[in-house]
Amino acid sequence: MRYMIINKADADSEAGNFPAPSVVEGVGRLVDDLGKAGVLLFAEGVHRSELGARVKVEAGRRTVTDGPFAETKELIGGVIVVDVRSRDEALEWAARLAEALGNEVELRRVVEEADFAPGGEYYAG
Repeated sequence: MRYMIINKADADSEAGNFPAPSVVEGVGRLVDDLGKAGVLLFAEGVHRSELGARVKVEAGRRTVTDGPFAETKELIGGVIVVDVRSRDEALEWAARLAEALGNEVELRRVVEEADFAPGGEYYAG
């Protein structure tokens, strides 16, 4: 099962500041360990929201709002997607990322095709 581990942006990342060397090293070790364990699908950081945009479509009309965005606590700083055997395994990796970052991370299960089959999370039959 796939899980996304989301790290949040903060005032420093939104200001365009690079993380402390200890954070970069800690996250680098974690990504190496994920790769060695064979569970890493991808790991990417994202640029500050000032370089992004939000896109909305209502009644066929598109609205684009350029960043930056005010609510830093709601912004994503990066993601790691893993393919693991259990939620507990995903939680262990998430805890390691939170420790390396010195910050809270969010863990979310990725929707799978099986979730729409009978007995699945989103089965509507």
